[in-house]
Amino acid sequence: MFLRKKIGKSTTDCWKEIEKLEKQIQQADAIIIGAGAGLSTSAGFHYAGERFKEYFGDFANRYHFIDMYSGGFYPYETLEEHWAYWSRYIYINRYMDAPNPVYNNLYSRVKEKDYFVLTTNVDHCFQKAGFDKHRLFYTQGDYGLFQCSEPCHQNTYNNEAVIRKMVEAQGYRVDGNGRLVVPESRQPERKIPSELVPHCPKCGKPMSMNLRADGTFIQDEGWYAASNRYYEFLKRHENLFILFLELGVGENTPVLRSLSTRRKLRKNMVKQQIQGYLFNKSTKYGERRCA
Repeated sequence: MFLRKKIGKSTTDCWKEIEKLEKQIQQADAIIIGAGAGLSTSAGFHYAGERFKEYFGDFANRYHFIDMYSGGFYPYETLEEHWAYWSRYIYINRYMDAPNPVYNNLYSRVKEKDYFVLTTNVDHCFQKAGFDKHRLFYTQGDYGLFQCSEPCHQNTYNNEAVIRKMVEAQGYRVDGNGRLVVPESRQPERKIPSELVPHCPKCGKPMSMNLRADGTFIQDEGWYAASNRYYEFLKRHENLFILFLELGVGENTPVLRSLSTRRKLRKNMVKQQIQGYLFNKSTKYGERRCA
């Protein structure tokens, strides 16, 4: 059987482009990585399919949504059920390690360079892989933080301890590797005890996630500090060769393309479309772009 349409580039051509990228990494005075959700997907953080069924099968059977994202927007009748869903969601996507070492492989290639990371991802994978937290700017928030839903003030709060209590109250256990283990002998509870529902310590209203979902998103002191470090990084490297490496993004959340246009930095950017495999032969990226 013959194909009527010519297929994409050959493996040899793909690797030539990757070798070209490796050369650019070595030659660059600095590297700015822009990362979107596709990078975490390539690392194994899938929001649908078997992983969704494993941890949210009971919610899916009850409410008929087919992925984690949809379930996160469902209007649950009680806060106890809302946080039962969200505690599982947060734990497996923020406090469990990614199945594939994509972030580790990326770090191994840039750790000796002067780098900075700008990302819309909220799963903390960069820091867990070894990236310096002072070289990271999480623009869209963090699964690991609560904020007042109003909000009545501009502080955020670490949620690891209470999230773990929430999932354990549903019948899950955390194994020695930090992995959330599904109950074997019974269905997990689809609600948490009322006393675990988080409320604002100042006004008493329900807490929410520190995620840029609407106009209530809090940009706390840490957010502004990271923003300032990013622009200081750009200023220090003005007129030098900066490699802008954009990975795992789509049209919904471009990281570097819009910024580079606004700041007129495109003259310093290496334009190169990376096809095939990047950094790990067994891992395909949904979109790979050296902007």
